[in-house]
Amino acid sequence: MSENGLLLRVCDTRRIGPGVKQLTMVRQDGVRLPSFPPGSHLVVACGADTGRRNAYSLTNAGLDPDSYTISVLRRPTGSGGSAWLHGLRAGDTVLAWAPRSAFPPVAGARRHLYVAGGIGITPLLAHVREALRLGRDFALVYATSDGPDGPHVEELSRMCGARLRIVRRRHQLMAELAHRLGSQPMGTHLYTCGPEPMMEAVLDAARAGGWPEQRLHFERFDAALTAGAPFTVRLRRSGRCVEVPKDTSMLDALLNDGSHTSYLCRNGVCGECRLHLVSGEPEHRDFYLTDAERADGAFMPCVSRGRTTLEVDL
Repeated sequence: MSENGLLLRVCDTRRIGPGVKQLTMVRQDGVRLPSFPPGSHLVVACGADTGRRNAYSLTNAGLDPDSYTISVLRRPTGSGGSAWLHGLRAGDTVLAWAPRSAFPPVAGARRHLYVAGGIGITPLLAHVREALRLGRDFALVYATSDGPDGPHVEELSRMCGARLRIVRRRHQLMAELAHRLGSQPMGTHLYTCGPEPMMEAVLDAARAGGWPEQRLHFERFDAALTAGAPFTVRLRRSGRCVEVPKDTSMLDALLNDGSHTSYLCRNGVCGECRLHLVSGEPEHRDFYLTDAERADGAFMPCVSRGRTTLEVDL
C-alpha cells in the first residue's frame, strides 16, 4: 500500500442532494494542497481499520486550491465506505492521497459538450468551473430523476445559466442528445459520466452520428466484481506461482502470498496497483488503462483477471 498520504481535516459538510453529502477538507498541517486538473479523483481511506479505499471526483477548482471538495452518494448496499464518510463531521480527519488525473478536458477542443447522469455530475462540475474560468465554449446536459433537487443543480444553474439543460427521463435525454449531437461545430469533444446504461446510450448515439472515438471521453465509477474463473499467476523474479480463487482478486491473492504490491482504490480507477504482464491472456476489467497501455503489457490486478496462466514482473 502506498504510504505517501495526506492527512486532511473536514472543515465543512452539507447535504447537496438526496442521499448526497458534500465534504470540504483542508490539510491538517496547513500546507498548501497540490493542484489538480478537472476530472481528477481523490482516493480516501474510509475508516482507520477497514482497509477500504474509495476514489471520489474532486468538484472544486483545482488551481492552487486551499481545500478539496468531494460529493459522496450514500450506497446502502455498498461496502460501507460511503456510510463512513457520511458520518464525518467538521473537525474529523481523513487520510487521502494526492489527486490523480483520470478524466481531463482536451485543452484544444473547439467546444465541450458535457452529459452527466446522477452522481456522475461530480467530475464534470470541475470541468465546468475550468471552462468558465478560461472562457471556453460549453454546454451541459444533466439527467437527474430528482430534477431541481438533484446534486449540485442549484449551483450549476447559477454558474451555467442557459448552457445547462436538466432532463428527468430517459426519453428526454435521448431527444436532447439527438438535437445536440447533430448540431455541434466540428472539433467539439463529448464528455460523459453516469450510470453505465446511460453512458452506453450516449456513446452509442454519438458513434451512430459519426463522432470519432478521439472526441469521446467517459469516466466510469467502478470496475466489475472480482468473481471469475480461478487462474494461476507466475512471479517472474521469484519463480513462485500464486493461485487466484474464483472469488478473490489477483491483488488480494498476491498480498496474501506476501508480495509487496502497491495499491489504493481497489476499484480499477486510480492506477496505483499497475503491473507489467510478461505473458498470458488477460481479462481487463479496469477503467484506467488505455488500449495502447494494455497492448504494451500494463495490467491492473485489483479488478482484472487471467483467462490463462499469467506471468507478471514481480
